Amino acid sequence: MAEVVVRPATSGDTAIVLQMIRDLAEYEKLTQVVAATEEKIRESLFGADPAAEVLLAHEGDECVGFAVFFRTYSTFLARASLYLEDIFVKPHARGQGAGFALLRRVAEIAKERGCGRVEWEVLDWNEPSIEFYNKLGAEPVEGWTKYRLTGDALERLGG
Repeated sequence: MAEVVVRPATSGDTAIVLQMIRDLAEYEKLTQVVAATEEKIRESLFGADPAAEVLLAHEGDECVGFAVFFRTYSTFLARASLYLEDIFVKPHARGQGAGFALLRRVAEIAKERGCGRVEWEVLDWNEPSIEFYNKLGAEPVEGWTKYRLTGDALERLGG
């Protein structure tokens, strides 16, 4: 088993990031909604105004996982937070420390930046991930329902 090395993605990693997004979508059975392209990734993550940051987890020469996160704000804490949009480890590499290393690095970044918390979501059927998060001490947030504006509804409201 090779050591897991976590590093920030750069614009030179655009193809790797896109492949990780596709792998995640396949795992989550959501390939039909992936609209990401290398060009869109290059602009949105590595352009003049990056929307998020990406960490890559490598075992040897292979990228086995990634985490995508961005800064948010907690009005109740009056502090910045980090939102973990996606974390994914390739199935053959699970249980070898890549997921832990990615989450640990996100937590370190949150502490370095004075953030009050790190939050994320998990699909309710993803029992292995839920078990993993529980072992880390993460707690589900009860009593909240996620809402989303997209497509035509976003166009109508945004006018």
